[in-house]
Amino acid sequence: MTDFVVTNAALLDPVAAELRAGASVRVERDRIVEVAEGGRRLAVGRDVAVFDAKGRTLMPGLIDAHVHAAITTMDLAAMGRRAATRIGIEAKTVLERMLLRGFTTVRDAGGLDAGLQEALQAGLIRGPRVFRSGRVLSQTGGHGDTAPVSQHPQLCACSIQSSSFSHVADGVDAVRRAAREELKAGAQQIKVMAGGGVATPSDPIDMVQYTEDEIRAAVEEASARRTYAFAHAYIPEAITRAARAGVRSIEHGNLIDAEAARLLAERGCFLVPTLVVYDQIAKFGRALKFPAESLKKLGDVLHAGIGSLEIAIRAGVKIGYGTDLLGETHDAQSEEFGLRAAVQAPIEIIRSATTINAELLGRPGELGVIQPGGAADLLVVDGNPLTDLSRLAGQGAHLDLIVRAGEIVVDRLS
Repeated sequence: MTDFVVTNAALLDPVAAELRAGASVRVERDRIVEVAEGGRRLAVGRDVAVFDAKGRTLMPGLIDAHVHAAITTMDLAAMGRRAATRIGIEAKTVLERMLLRGFTTVRDAGGLDAGLQEALQAGLIRGPRVFRSGRVLSQTGGHGDTAPVSQHPQLCACSIQSSSFSHVADGVDAVRRAAREELKAGAQQIKVMAGGGVATPSDPIDMVQYTEDEIRAAVEEASARRTYAFAHAYIPEAITRAARAGVRSIEHGNLIDAEAARLLAERGCFLVPTLVVYDQIAKFGRALKFPAESLKKLGDVLHAGIGSLEIAIRAGVKIGYGTDLLGETHDAQSEEFGLRAAVQAPIEIIRSATTINAELLGRPGELGVIQPGGAADLLVVDGNPLTDLSRLAGQGAHLDLIVRAGEIVVDRLS
């Protein structure tokens, strides 16, 4: 990290939905310390680096609130046999490429272990800031239960079955214990599987998972650590049950209805749609050996995503930005922008990936903004994303400066 100044930029303000020319920003270590507008010059010492944006757009780093960096192949059977060391090496590349696409912060929604986060913090991996969820919580036969059906199941009521991805825990006490274990291990929030999913074989999409009391146990334990729980859910019954139990966000929500959306808005519960994952599974799932049983379930949610966004928008739900991509499709992360453009204006999608996600993560005023005291997560974009979202698409080709926590990651300005 070094002190530097970005000058002569058009500052993109996600809240005001405008570009303001003649802006400059001064960074010291990992924080923004001064913002000047209207062509006002900043006093700069001789040893401070200066980056001239030459009128390009300066905006906050992007935030993806639903990633699985440690799910490194769509062949989930092969994933189950893959050594942890290989997964770690593959996840390193996944995380580094996220940062090169301008995502300076991500929330890992299950599977990333503490060692990878430690490697990020130690600078061994040059990736985004990660909010790690640890293992997800699932009931038996739920979306996190990947074990095959057993001829001789062990049904000890006190048992919790754990894998690198999940704790399968049934009952309030078991859920409470599993949540405590993940929080003890450094999980920054807790994810609960509240309904059926695509990727697991034994749970239909329209299945409701966990009782309200079980979900509330996870919420209470997260709250005791001054954090939150969030829930995977598709159908209205699963969404409303999780929202009543106090989760902070609903992930996916493709089959939401107006009543469930109204409840989310009333409770201040966020919705994090993930349209791009279904698009990518439909295009490449068969070739990449995504499970055949899972492909059969894809149609239940594939074409409902845009409609769910429209319902949530009408209800006034706060909508975050997430992608949920798996394995070989991680590079499609920025395609979520284009898919949402069918029903959202560019500024609304940019807000989802900046200020709204910052609020969801509990870091408003620090992430997703360019203001004094905020984290020095900056992008200089060749073009205007407010009129052309493709400037944020692809693999960062239009990002001439990427700064994460004050560290220069990409510099095409010098």
